[in-house]
Amino acid sequence: MADIVDTAVKAGSFNTLVAAVKAAGLVDTLKGAGPFTVFAPTDEAFAKLPNGTVDALLKDIPKLKKILTYHVVSGKVKAADFSLTLKSATTVEGSDVKIDASNDSVKVNDATVSTPDVDADNGVIHIIDTVLIPE
Repeated sequence: MADIVDTAVKAGSFNTLVAAVKAAGLVDTLKGAGPFTVFAPTDEAFAKLPNGTVDALLKDIPKLKKILTYHVVSGKVKAADFSLTLKSATTVEGSDVKIDASNDSVKVNDATVSTPDVDADNGVIHIIDTVLIPE
């Protein structure tokens, strides 16, 4: 297997996320021992943001880091752990994300997990359809 960053690169649908992680200087962190759980927005998820948002974030590294670390939870949380009892998870950014597994899908805040449990050497990736923005 590969680490979280290399897994995302190989998938080919996370070019914006990978570029943002590189710009924010988080590559070494996400290649670290972990384990990490990453809610990874696809390129399509980034495309849903208002025009100019990604470019503005790439120029505002503190804000970019805050948003990216809001997509990461320490530890390895698999889809089976998203039960009716797990209502939230604390992100590396410091805020909580809401988790709703009450229907046939898992939602993290307003994002739907489209593909759960993409394993990596140092954690797990859950592919989401919307970029998570901390309050």
